[in-house]
Amino acid sequence: MAAAAAGPVFWRRLLGLLPGRPGLAALLGRLSDRLGRNRDRRRRRSPWLLLAPLLSPTVPQVTSPPCCLCPEGVHRFQWIRNLVPEFGVSSSHVRVLASPTEFFELMKGQIKVAKRRVVMASLYLGTGPLEQELVDCLESTLENSLQAKFPSDLKVSILLDFTRGSRGRKNSRTMLLPLLQKFPEQVRVSLFHTPNLRGLLRLLIPERFNETIGLQHIKAYLFDNNVILSGANLSDSYFTNRQDRYVFLQDCPEIADFFTELVDAVGDVSLQLQGDNTVQVVEGMVHPYKGDRAAYCKAANERVMDVINSARTRQQMLHAQTFHGDSLLTQENAAAAGDRRPAPDTWIYPLIQMKPFEIQIDEIVTETLLTEAERGARVYLTTGYFNLTQAYMDLVLGTRAEYQILLASPEVNGFFGAKGVAGAIPAAYVHIERQFYSEVCSLGQQERVRLQEYWRRGWTFHAKGQSTGTWRPRSPS
Repeated sequence: MAAAAAGPVFWRRLLGLLPGRPGLAALLGRLSDRLGRNRDRRRRRSPWLLLAPLLSPTVPQVTSPPCCLCPEGVHRFQWIRNLVPEFGVSSSHVRVLASPTEFFELMKGQIKVAKRRVVMASLYLGTGPLEQELVDCLESTLENSLQAKFPSDLKVSILLDFTRGSRGRKNSRTMLLPLLQKFPEQVRVSLFHTPNLRGLLRLLIPERFNETIGLQHIKAYLFDNNVILSGANLSDSYFTNRQDRYVFLQDCPEIADFFTELVDAVGDVSLQLQGDNTVQVVEGMVHPYKGDRAAYCKAANERVMDVINSARTRQQMLHAQTFHGDSLLTQENAAAAGDRRPAPDTWIYPLIQMKPFEIQIDEIVTETLLTEAERGARVYLTTGYFNLTQAYMDLVLGTRAEYQILLASPEVNGFFGAKGVAGAIPAAYVHIERQFYSEVCSLGQQERVRLQEYWRRGWTFHAKGQSTGTWRPRSPS
């Protein structure tokens, strides 16, 4: 009953905030009606959930035989290398960071010792003192690279979202202008602009709301051959009290090369920030919102997929030489050849999702992993914003794996306490969560699908991820 009542209450709150916007109020009213119809439809549809695994995309076929020399348990994921490059690393080179402070301090330390490249992809760069400290760190490293006895060819490439990075008078762009003006040959700032925000829509939707149309959301930070993969943006809360996930990959040149090429590719189809705060397209590239949309998306697809496929081919050849070649490299032979990196026991598959460009690799892999999660598997999902697609919800409810889902409580949602419509967003996620859990209970699956909320005083929660393991129920004693 609480779940059924949450929807109308939430929408009435939103409508009450919009006295002068009848068009938007009407839209929200239609959304409210649609939510009600969807809820009723899902209740009637529940017996069909058992067919969800059969209706999902089929698992891509493995074209090469299983590698008997790979670590035990990796075989079940080998099919992913047919979609993206496969990188083998030693677990001794993988470090999971625990806190925002550790993330911030590590980035500053890595910038200071970088000699060849710094590549940073984020939604935006904040405008506070901590963000300025990061910019100052970049400036100092660039200056040192020019003044050194043997000057390095250090390059800095930063990829941000155009709409989020342009919000307000002081914004990501103005924060980075001094670097562009002082080091024009070494610094590149690319601002991705979604092709879906164009024409009349672009003129009518106000700042902040225009970010809902589409964004650049890659979060990767690399320094020479070291890479941090994260969900954290370059903003003060992500450096202090906003919990996220961070994986530090040390001395992984192939992975660093891949993400450098990926950011370069997305940068090439983005707008280039100039020293006078104007933007330009890369020569020969279709404009993202002034040019033909289909032509732009086709060019962007080709540019990004070329990076993915080239890296995939390189890694397949390297894998074949390492594990299947006639002259199998032992650790001793590798050390004698000058490669002292330990043998790989961890496999990394970077998943890319860029739906406007018809690149949906992450979606395919996620649906496949959820489809294959059968009895005996335990799946952990975490998200700061619980808003699973209907396909994902059907798979969770239709498979037999045990699920533990960690969500942000309303108080640690980043929009909690915000003014206007944004302040109602946490209530919207609570409503979605209650709808989902009501369906779990109606199917009698509350022992198999468990929901937990993250709460920590003074903190917000932004972590997202999925992990899958196996478990055996205890035998009765």
